[in-house]
Amino acid sequence: MLDTLTVVGLLALGLVVAVLASAVEIVGPYEKRALTVFGEYRGLLGPGLNLIPPLVSRTHTFDMRTQTLDVPEQEAITEDNSPVTADAVIYIRVMDAEKAYLQVENYEKAVSDLAQTTLRAVVGDMELDETLRQQKEINSRIHRELDRPTDDWGVRVEAVEVQSVMPTPTVVSAMEQQTAAERRRRAMILEAQGERRSAIETARGEKAANVIRAQGEKQSQILEAQGDSISTVLGAKSAESMGERAVIDKGLETLDAIGQGDSTSFVLPQELTSMVGRYGKHLTGSDVAGDGRSLDSLDFDAETEELLGLDDVEEMLSPEDGEGDGVNFDETDFDEADETTERAPEYSTSE
Repeated sequence: MLDTLTVVGLLALGLVVAVLASAVEIVGPYEKRALTVFGEYRGLLGPGLNLIPPLVSRTHTFDMRTQTLDVPEQEAITEDNSPVTADAVIYIRVMDAEKAYLQVENYEKAVSDLAQTTLRAVVGDMELDETLRQQKEINSRIHRELDRPTDDWGVRVEAVEVQSVMPTPTVVSAMEQQTAAERRRRAMILEAQGERRSAIETARGEKAANVIRAQGEKQSQILEAQGDSISTVLGAKSAESMGERAVIDKGLETLDAIGQGDSTSFVLPQELTSMVGRYGKHLTGSDVAGDGRSLDSLDFDAETEELLGLDDVEEMLSPEDGEGDGVNFDETDFDEADETTERAPEYSTSE
């Protein structure tokens, strides 16, 4: 009899413990739980200790923290008919546990399926180059497309990150060939430009060398012609300055020949007697007084100086248009000629 009572007591105690346990619901700090009694929704249980009707109540837990959903890799065709594969990660958070419980059966699966569809649609509306370089645009478009339906489910999409968009191996191979061809084209263009610049610089150098060479030849010819002109003029001036002396010498020889003849009467030209008189006035020890004009060599007149170009030799030798290095012609080169002229014998002349 005791054994039966003991068993009944233990069963009753177990039942009481079970009832009390089912009447207590402990909710975590980051959770909310939807409560139903006999299948009827009664509300949400907040964090802490909650008392609920025992044995007839059920709860469904919602994690209120940000959750990560991995969108499986999706195959899509871009607007320019290039097949690609893409995958993404979505960050969601339950904002209204009641809607998440009542409006959608499984909000995680619903958001994941919607993200897959949206990812294929967004990639299909873009060209291949855009999908490869505008991933931020893909993220923002998927985010906008997910916002409205997920709001009705009490879920907020906090961020969308496309992890990769990869063309198929065939497209990748074609892209690599295109990139290689583009690099070869750029290399050829750069090489051609380098050769062109080199040819231009070489031509400019040859042009400058030809100009300098021609300028030097020009200056050499000018100096040679100038020297010939100076030599000719100096010879002419020397001959002119020695003219009267030559006449006098010839006249004296004639007088000497006449004096050796038998005749006692002589007829002399007036010019000869005039020059002999001028010459005699300047002889050493002459007793003939007078201030006759000496028989100096003649100075260069204005016409001769202009012919020689003594006043503007540097201007004549200066390069035209400022090209090349001019040759400085020093007028002291004519000093010896002038000194030679000044050292010519002096002869006296009478008016």
